[in-house]
Amino acid sequence: MDAVDSSNHYEVTIAAETPSLLSVILDTNPRAWAALQDRLPLSSALASILVFINAHLAFSNTNQVAVIAAHVDRALWLYPSPPTTTKNGPADDAAAAAAKDAAGDVDMADAPPPETPPSSANKYPQFAQIEAAVVASLDRLVNETTEADLADTTTQLSGALTLALCHISKASLSLGAASSAAGAAAGPPPDAANALPPLKARILVISVSDSEPAQYIPTMNAVFAAAHAQVAIDTLALAGNPTFLQQASFNTDGTFLAASNPQGLLTYLMFGLIADTEARKSLITPTQDIVDFRAACFCHGNVVDTGFVCSVCLSIFCELPDNAECLTCGTKLALGKYGSKPAVVPRRRKKKKRIVNGNGREETGSAVGTPRP
Repeated sequence: MDAVDSSNHYEVTIAAETPSLLSVILDTNPRAWAALQDRLPLSSALASILVFINAHLAFSNTNQVAVIAAHVDRALWLYPSPPTTTKNGPADDAAAAAAKDAAGDVDMADAPPPETPPSSANKYPQFAQIEAAVVASLDRLVNETTEADLADTTTQLSGALTLALCHISKASLSLGAASSAAGAAAGPPPDAANALPPLKARILVISVSDSEPAQYIPTMNAVFAAAHAQVAIDTLALAGNPTFLQQASFNTDGTFLAASNPQGLLTYLMFGLIADTEARKSLITPTQDIVDFRAACFCHGNVVDTGFVCSVCLSIFCELPDNAECLTCGTKLALGKYGSKPAVVPRRRKKKKRIVNGNGREETGSAVGTPRP
């Protein structure tokens, strides 16, 4: 055809977009939010977070989102909502499922849950579904919090990070299996070196409390797992001093932002944290000038600057354990010459130069100068 009508014909190809999964971890510590009540109520913060989530979903119809609450006594899902069970337990659920199968009923995967109220015609249905699920789950969490729960000030950040990583791994495996099946039906598989990853995942932690030393070990285990899976951990600190989250963002190539004014929450989210890991390669992202790399000791949970480190399991102790044995692996800790003065090596003296006839040259054993030709 090109030789007949002398025109150029181009084949139109559509490149598949890589889905982006955003997992938002919201610190719901009641004491921390009570201290922020005058500047930023929890309801206003939730409204800004929902706008940010809607903006992430609006970038592409393949983008996904998950919302997790890190509470004082547990970490639980806000969205997607966990499946509901009947009052009589799982037996009735299985019986109901069997009855549906016998009747030929099929559950629609994209249908909103039955408890979701009808939304306005001016609101996108997916946005309305996420908003209703997050607000209902958070309201249920606040109502279930008792005075006994307020006695514990530890935020279960490690549990929320673990839930987010498990969800990311599950979503990545399901998308990888679906893409492999589609590729096998379409033709030969593409080159593995040029194949796109099945999912772009990142975790955003909105923190309002200090880092708890008791959560150091499980939190860092989750951080190392995220770094191994190439999942970036972004942090927006509205209050407090999240030392461990600074290390998490640094180790996973994430972004750490400390909000000087919590009332500008939406501004920080939209201008500093909206870009995913692929778009950040073309942008100048905020960087950390100072990172606090202090660790918590394994014996008392105190954040220390200097301590004793086991050479086998790398456990950190603020003071020497009893019998000089590691509390983790039982290895005998040998201190050697700890505390002794270092040996001072004398400086090597340089040879002096002797000035002969106005020229500086190295002194030799000959009485006269070197003869010239």
